[in-house]
Amino acid sequence: MTLTLPEEAARRRTFAIIAHPDAGKTTLTEHILLAGGAIRAAGAVRARGENRRTRSDWMKIEKERGISVSASVMTFEHDGKMFNLLDTPGHEDFSEDTYRTLTAADCAIMVLDAAKGIEPQTLKLFEVCRLRDIPIITFINKLDREAQDPMALLDDIASRLQLDPAPIWWPAESGNRLRGMVEVETGKFQPYTRKAAGSAEDPEHPAALPLDQAAQYFEAGEQDTLAEAVELVEGGYPAFDRQAFLEGHMTPVLWGSALRHFGIDELLKAIGDWAPAPKIMKARKESPPETRNAPVPVETEVEPGANEVTGFVFKVQANMDPNHRDRIAMFRMASGAFKRGMKLKVQNTGKSLSVNAPIMFFASDRELADDAFAGDVIGIPNHGVLRVGDSLSESGVVRFAGLPNFAPEILQRVRVKDPLKAKHLKKALEGLAEEGVTQLFRPEIGSDFIVGAVGQLQFEVMADRLGEEYGLDVVFEPSPYAEARWVNGTDADIEDFSGKYRPQMARDIDQAPVFLAKSSWETGYVGERFPKVSFTKTKERG
Repeated sequence: MTLTLPEEAARRRTFAIIAHPDAGKTTLTEHILLAGGAIRAAGAVRARGENRRTRSDWMKIEKERGISVSASVMTFEHDGKMFNLLDTPGHEDFSEDTYRTLTAADCAIMVLDAAKGIEPQTLKLFEVCRLRDIPIITFINKLDREAQDPMALLDDIASRLQLDPAPIWWPAESGNRLRGMVEVETGKFQPYTRKAAGSAEDPEHPAALPLDQAAQYFEAGEQDTLAEAVELVEGGYPAFDRQAFLEGHMTPVLWGSALRHFGIDELLKAIGDWAPAPKIMKARKESPPETRNAPVPVETEVEPGANEVTGFVFKVQANMDPNHRDRIAMFRMASGAFKRGMKLKVQNTGKSLSVNAPIMFFASDRELADDAFAGDVIGIPNHGVLRVGDSLSESGVVRFAGLPNFAPEILQRVRVKDPLKAKHLKKALEGLAEEGVTQLFRPEIGSDFIVGAVGQLQFEVMADRLGEEYGLDVVFEPSPYAEARWVNGTDADIEDFSGKYRPQMARDIDQAPVFLAKSSWETGYVGERFPKVSFTKTKERG
């Protein structure tokens, strides 16, 4: 049966998973893939032996450290719906990558550790979701360990995130006393089975049954205590309202243990039932640059069921397959029916692209995509034609809002140990800057490269990748600069300012002028001296 374009779009669920490092996000990703029938065995993040590695962490540094440092995409079909799961890095040093990934998501799963609750990085990521009005489903993980009082966790969500928590399930204890959980609305009880000592495999959890028939799973008094708690919860918390959730005022709360595959089927069902289908996106109809007699840009809205294929690049990943030196742009579709071999135009440059080998992702595994619809994420192999923030469409005139670059917090000089490889270093740094791993500034005077990052871990990842993928042994050295600011104004005003501060002027990867300040005091001082020029912390890409 052939579905119409609006029907194909309506069955898509594109969601990101956000969490503080160590909340169990990558493990949850693996088990969602397992529940969705996409993989046969979930790899533990710190698995024994090489064969059981997680699917979503594929870089060497990710496997060694047991953390995610790059956003990855996984697509799978389950229960008549198409799921696009975006796994984001939890580490705060990669918050820019996470921010860009969230621009491609319609919903976010916020993972909290049942023992720790809301942690600083969770708060930061939540703010990003709020900026973009992304609805949030909360999953409280690690019930198989001793947890905080469930009501205290919900009160924390209400007070610190200003969200109304609506508990869908309620846990019966935690840690060694975990008995299972009960569905608040129906009273259906899902028992939990503990893994036997010395057993390699986790047991299957028994089928759900009504709470009043589940006495065999409880010790004396526990069943009555749980029934009373559920009554309190029903009286004390609002019932789930999907409209309030879609508007970003309410979050449904589910519980479980990703490691023990408990509560995962319920979470997947909640995503399928409640997460929004691809939404209408704001855009502008704008002619490519250097178009003669171009019409004035017009604000427009792109409907997921519209005929024209449109979308934007939210991430570029190089060397996913080191044997082929590949470079893949992750393209989030906003509308239309994409077919392999189609020609798409890049609005920002006016270039035309034949997409002959589009990829459906499964972390580093991939297969050719013959077709795709609004909400899907496909990979477009290209050699430097596509950059983060680029808008693509059949007409070449649809432009989505660009993705932000944030001013880096640490600036360092980078030097290659072998002077003969200086040319290779330039190419490698430009490649990583186009991916958004770090930012690259080329001073107008001198030959050093200045690399900017949010945190120290980014430099470690960069050094690792320069060695692994490009065979370059590099040294990072402190730079004399503390801040980088993009310089905006008329050409004459920028030229006037640049002339007076030539030694501190640089260009970024897009050739935009950047002022490198030695301190935040200096940034303020030049801002007062040159009121016609503005110094900004963010710049829109694309």
